[in-house]
Amino acid sequence: MFFIGPLGLPELLMIVVIIVIIFGARKLPELGKSLGEGIKNFRKSVTSKEKEIDSPSEKPEPAAKEEGDTP
Repeated sequence: MFFIGPLGLPELLMIVVIIVIIFGARKLPELGKSLGEGIKNFRKSVTSKEKEIDSPSEKPEPAAKEEGDTP
């Protein structure tokens, strides 16, 4: 990705203005809500996977010895 320097306040304002022009002021709350829900679901899935990895797994029971012919 081509990236020159950090984003400053003028660059962020320009991005916001472009977003408002593209999506319109009426759809911005709806867009923000769906973006927030998407981030929330992503974080929830990441933390659940981390808990799943960190939790100890069930240990298999040792095999029962068969009584009978033993050499």
